[in-house]
Amino acid sequence: MRGTPSGKQIVIVGLGNPGKNYARHRHNLGFMVVDELAREAGSAWKDNRRKALTCEAAIDTTTVFLVKPQTFMNLSGHAVEPILRRLNADPGRMIVIHDDLDLAPGRVRIKIGGGDGGHKGVRSIADSLRFRDFIRVRLGVGRPPEGNSAEEFVLNSFPVEDEDLLRDLIQAGCLTVGLIVKHGVEQAQNMLYSKVIVRPLRASVS
Repeated sequence: MRGTPSGKQIVIVGLGNPGKNYARHRHNLGFMVVDELAREAGSAWKDNRRKALTCEAAIDTTTVFLVKPQTFMNLSGHAVEPILRRLNADPGRMIVIHDDLDLAPGRVRIKIGGGDGGHKGVRSIADSLRFRDFIRVRLGVGRPPEGNSAEEFVLNSFPVEDEDLLRDLIQAGCLTVGLIVKHGVEQAQNMLYSKVIVRPLRASVS
């Protein structure tokens, strides 16, 4: 990004693909989490005509800016970069929520920067911002079964028998975002990994 961002607005981006056909796919976990954050806050999505749906929501006592890119996954950065520029938001305070093949199903991790792990949405945001050190909430979906490609796997819905896992992952994503907003990344990591959390959680955060 050009210039020196000075805004204190926290931008939270859920990654996914737009459209009903993708709604329950593993690749849309980020969308599902920000949808739940918006629902819990009683907020409504708006089309900002900048290739994204956005809304403001309260997390604890902090107002955050939720974003769902509508560009399809591999162009997510084309939606995110203009929003951060308009808000003059610090990309280092941005939280990006996404599915992760490298984590076992149900596992949740917080990460700052590093590689994109092959996730095209994360890569697009890093490339568009020319900045990689944003906060990432990684939601584990595991590796595909033998004979299935990674793309085929993430572009399929969770099976019926995994409905509990899906609900837990969404809950875990919301909880993790809340802890980051309220306590910062380091303390949120410590609280999650030591199981010092504010409500029951069946998904694994270790």
